[in-house]
Amino acid sequence: MAVRILLSSTHKHFSLISPISSSKKYFKTGIRIGRNFPSTLFSSRSSAALFCSCSSNNDLNNSGEKTINNTTEPYVLTTPLYYVNAPPHMGSAYTTIAADAIARFQRLLGKKVIFITGTDEHGEKIAAAATASGSSPREHCDNISHAYKMLWKDLDIAYDKFIRTTDSSHETIVKDFYSRVLANGDIYRANYEGLYCVNCEEYKDEKELLENNSCPMHLKPCVARKEDNYFFALSKYQKSLEDVLIKNPDFVQPSSRLNEVQGWIKSGLRDFSISRALVEWGIPVPNDEKQTIYVWFDALLGYISALSPEEKQPALQYAVSSGWPASLHLIGKDILRFHAVYWPAMLMSAGLSLPKKLFGHGFLTKDGMKMGKSLGNTLEPKDLVHRFGSDAVRYFFLREVEFGSDGDYSEDRFINIVNAHLANTIGNLLNRTLGLLKKNCQSTLIVDSTVAAEGIPLKDNVEILVEKARNHYEKLSLSSACEAVLEIGNAGNLYMDERAPWSLFKQGGAASEAAAKDLVIILETMRIIAVALSPIAPNLCLKIYAQLGYSQDQFDTITWRETRWGGLKAGQVMAQAQPIFARIEHTTEGEEGGEAKKKVVKDKKIPKIQVAAEA
Repeated sequence: MAVRILLSSTHKHFSLISPISSSKKYFKTGIRIGRNFPSTLFSSRSSAALFCSCSSNNDLNNSGEKTINNTTEPYVLTTPLYYVNAPPHMGSAYTTIAADAIARFQRLLGKKVIFITGTDEHGEKIAAAATASGSSPREHCDNISHAYKMLWKDLDIAYDKFIRTTDSSHETIVKDFYSRVLANGDIYRANYEGLYCVNCEEYKDEKELLENNSCPMHLKPCVARKEDNYFFALSKYQKSLEDVLIKNPDFVQPSSRLNEVQGWIKSGLRDFSISRALVEWGIPVPNDEKQTIYVWFDALLGYISALSPEEKQPALQYAVSSGWPASLHLIGKDILRFHAVYWPAMLMSAGLSLPKKLFGHGFLTKDGMKMGKSLGNTLEPKDLVHRFGSDAVRYFFLREVEFGSDGDYSEDRFINIVNAHLANTIGNLLNRTLGLLKKNCQSTLIVDSTVAAEGIPLKDNVEILVEKARNHYEKLSLSSACEAVLEIGNAGNLYMDERAPWSLFKQGGAASEAAAKDLVIILETMRIIAVALSPIAPNLCLKIYAQLGYSQDQFDTITWRETRWGGLKAGQVMAQAQPIFARIEHTTEGEEGGEAKKKVVKDKKIPKIQVAAEA
């Protein structure tokens, strides 16, 4: 027998739909608790989905631009809280890079952004990893959490809140939340017997396991366990969750993830265990110190506890009032069920609003193959940043991986893409334009960019592409946003080649004056690129802005309004041209162990592999 749950006879409305096996029997030996638990925070409960009904307060000005007033609710964006059983990998870096780009774009729109990331630090697997490393769980968590912070610094991740689930304030809020769910009658006690994956820290459905009862994710046999645990009445929220997806089909994105979630719910929801009797490294269950709260029930609350005001004592109500609900949960597709099924039901039980949107992105592969330490083909984000720089890493993964789909990394393609796009299309255009300006105009603009572009089609083309980029950013189509900005660079290069200002300067007179205007037009195009691409490659764009004569303070305060044509003014002095992105030379080990330069190969499309290791 793989699974057996012993339930109370008073728990009739919590039917276990789609049990793991139709032959299983249920016995009336569970202990029902929580019916008369006093509500200390809120006076009412509802199983209906609660979405924030606040208006966006986004209006259009006379130019058709969205404006944000001071009463606008914050844009709260979260990454997963990363599990600290091991140092950060490229999968977690990818999620966080994407989240940072989205946060930076929202800031450009003038919104108050609260970008939350952090680490999930409880559970059996953490304790085991600490033992293996010869340290205490606390020491292990401190080391790995610090490694995440250092990597985020290397990748220019501008987060606002970093939450650790071992923070005392987080524990307080988890217990508050648990008590509210308990008071709503949605927690009960029962015996549970089943097959448990230690790596997933989750009981598994026997039908989803591989040969020898192996977990399909970790490829290790699950172990038989029997525990007396507390359960959350997930099945009670079957109809409510179905209604959420019907009324708000954009709740889960992309559409392929929505289809997965609908399939899970349609097949029937089972109550799940939210405590562990055999795990010591965790938050104790209120009123039962012999059990700890299940790691997922604990970690999901980090999205709320991160909002706790520092000046107040930690409490659920204060955290919720400081920014909840989240505008966007950004996650890997492997943790979709926890976020799109368990989490909304938990929030309904507690009477809290649901997040506005969940987005589950795909996996990464390397050279078309699943990553794994045994294959020796893991991709270390820290090494990539140290070799190629943060802008190259950020740009490649956001440009080359269609957000929401699986994507592949190969070093040849990485080098070709960043060289072609950042060094050539963008960097070289700026460098040669500034060089001509210095040689012929003493690095000074002779006319406003608005005047220079009168009757010039390039201006209209750039404005169209900027709007295109904005629309893609808003739809989380980050690859397409990069492409639209790159098209602006291509248009600038085409204009430069067609106008050939170096030849016009040689002619002198009116031709020389026209050439000087051409340089203003191209530099205005570069200025707009620096704003529009800044969510993706912030350091690169700062370098562009600096060479156009602006300070870092000016760059740090730009908004999307600066993508409008007309920013450069007559008399503005440009800085001396310096390469903003050096071409990457691909090297391999020579026959004698030294390094030999390798010719960069042409970009080749590599088939996507559907199975991947890192989320």
